Amino acid sequence: MSHAQRLTIVFDIEVAGFPWEEVDEITRGYLLEREKDPTRREAIPERTALIPGLGKVIAIGLWMVERERGLMLLEGDPEPEHTWEAVPHSKLFRGDEASLLRKFWEVVGFSPRPRLVTFNGRGYDGPMMLIRSSQLGVTPSRNLVPYRYDIGDHCDLADVLTFQGATRDHYSLDYWCRRFDIESPKGSIDGSQVGRAYREGRIEDIGEYCLRDVRATGQLYQKLQPTLLPLFKGGPRP
Repeated sequence: MSHAQRLTIVFDIEVAGFPWEEVDEITRGYLLEREKDPTRREAIPERTALIPGLGKVIAIGLWMVERERGLMLLEGDPEPEHTWEAVPHSKLFRGDEASLLRKFWEVVGFSPRPRLVTFNGRGYDGPMMLIRSSQLGVTPSRNLVPYRYDIGDHCDLADVLTFQGATRDHYSLDYWCRRFDIESPKGSIDGSQVGRAYREGRIEDIGEYCLRDVRATGQLYQKLQPTLLPLFKGGPRP
């Protein structure tokens, strides 16, 4: 199948970190001891969602670029896939964490395998999903962190926009959306507020935020698809 016919799926996740008091004493001591910067050490108890193995996946947003359709996999009482009004042209699936992960691996694992697109998915979302699936005994259908210098399987736009590590500065998805005249995905919450929103029971707000992020990432991908991406190994061809 040619690149033009290949399905493209953007994904993004939201993770709720385990409460610090529920982390065992040895692990807490290890994490604090390994961080030498006092300010960063002080922040560790509030940042467990960023530490592999110390958070649960509560939301997985997917956007099918060519079909302009979204799918939100969201923690909650089990519900089959159905239309979701919160974000236009999207559907919602609910279940426990393992169910969300199994559904994700089913969607991205069919043949021919779709090209995956993320923003910082190689640095965060991919490793988190793989490790958390392993912890729960869920078998991944593919490697989300393949060879870095080929974007054919997983195109991380954050990596592309730093030219795969050649430039030092990293900028946010919101920044790049504004540079390419894409509506900012910013809404009622942002990534730094997910933990608080989760504790407050605002799970649907988290899902909406996540799915708007993947939609914006898909639009950024489409801006870069005919211009910048063909310059990279494995990039889509006109």
